[in-house]
Amino acid sequence: MKVYLSADMEGITGVVDAEDVQPPGRDYERGRLLMTEDVNAAVRGAYAAGATAVLVNDAHGPMRNLLPELLDPRARLIKGRPKPMGMMEGLTPEYDAALCVGFHARAGVLGVLSHSYMGHEIEDMWLDDRVTGEIGMFHAASAAYGVPLALLTGDDTACDEATAWDPAIATVPVKFAKDRFAAQLVPVGEAREAIETTTAAALTDLRLAKHEPGQHTLAVRWQSASVASHLTAIPGVTRRDDRTVVVEADTLQLYRLFNLFLRVCTSITANPPYC
Repeated sequence: MKVYLSADMEGITGVVDAEDVQPPGRDYERGRLLMTEDVNAAVRGAYAAGATAVLVNDAHGPMRNLLPELLDPRARLIKGRPKPMGMMEGLTPEYDAALCVGFHARAGVLGVLSHSYMGHEIEDMWLDDRVTGEIGMFHAASAAYGVPLALLTGDDTACDEATAWDPAIATVPVKFAKDRFAAQLVPVGEAREAIETTTAAALTDLRLAKHEPGQHTLAVRWQSASVASHLTAIPGVTRRDDRTVVVEADTLQLYRLFNLFLRVCTSITANPPYC
């Protein structure tokens, strides 16, 4: 059994603030350790369930967060950016299951550090007219690969979002949102034990989500009309209004295009005249 693991940071045990997850935040180094240990708990659970290989993709921000020297040595790590498939880099149909560790709720939802990919640039996203974020996009793309999304860890809001997409996804709430930068925390040892045991259980009962082949529609509403304008240079991308772009493609191509959107947005918003 080959297992793929995508690791984000906002939904990691114990973190609630940008200072915990963004360099050079005063608690970022502690956040990196917490992130690595949550991932290790899932890796242990995967091997307990009979995994023969685990590939971990560092999927948060600079994608250089996990501490390789502290990562379970049985796992293999993808580190750094840019990556053509971003948070899903390395996932292929040869994997038997996918795990999402440390994920967060979409933009507009009152969850811990909630946002959709780029917190200050993306206002909303829709996949086939259904409001989505990182969880919905990951779920759709993993189903398109034929790989079941077996587990997600994060705050209770992220867990609820995951099961709304697919009730078969096992979830581990490691904190309960009080506001966007506040939560009631599950004790660290208890959270890691739950991640390990739930991962093991989830991998013994895999159920693939239904995937509709063919064309699907992705719409993204940006804070900046300039970003939307520039994205129309990509073939097939149109504007619904000044700040919303729309594109149709198969699910995996949508995911690839969206990662291109993010790179274009980064290049534009990093330039002061576009702020």
